[in-house]
Amino acid sequence: MLILMGIFLPAFAVQADIYMYIDSDGVLHFTNAPTSGDYKLYIKERPKKEDVTRKYDHLIVEAAKKSGVPFHLLKAVIKAESNFDARAVSSAGAVGLTQIMPQNLKALDINDPFDPWENIWGGARYLREMLDRFEGKLPLALAAYNAGPTVVDFYKAIPPIKETEAYVRKVIKYYYLFKRS
Repeated sequence: MLILMGIFLPAFAVQADIYMYIDSDGVLHFTNAPTSGDYKLYIKERPKKEDVTRKYDHLIVEAAKKSGVPFHLLKAVIKAESNFDARAVSSAGAVGLTQIMPQNLKALDINDPFDPWENIWGGARYLREMLDRFEGKLPLALAAYNAGPTVVDFYKAIPPIKETEAYVRKVIKYYYLFKRS
């Protein structure tokens, strides 16, 4: 067993790092799989960062189809709300990818708000409700998603709350960016 580990572990540890050594004639040798202890690490491979903007696309597509909310809009809300962090918790207590408030979890049939599918599906349904309630007026629906529908009803406009005004601009910006990409 130890012999097998000794044979296979170096292959896994190497990845695509580049090693170099200079032989007695001054010749440079480069490899990604050193064959002796003479080789020294020359370039360390940096692991590629996962593209989190696409991580949940399959779930967003499904929730968008089921709810009738445009894919790019739902994705923009997730970007603005949690930056694709399924474990996000806001200072106000909103949780998950779509930042659902705890008091809304039961109404949206969400048992585990940190489960990406449950959270995205719940957020899509809530966004659909806001779009319907405000007759498809996207800025009002987004303001309601952020500040609550009763506040938007009171002002009959985007409420004069800096956070909500900035939120509406941010989601619309992401919406158009995602539509173009």
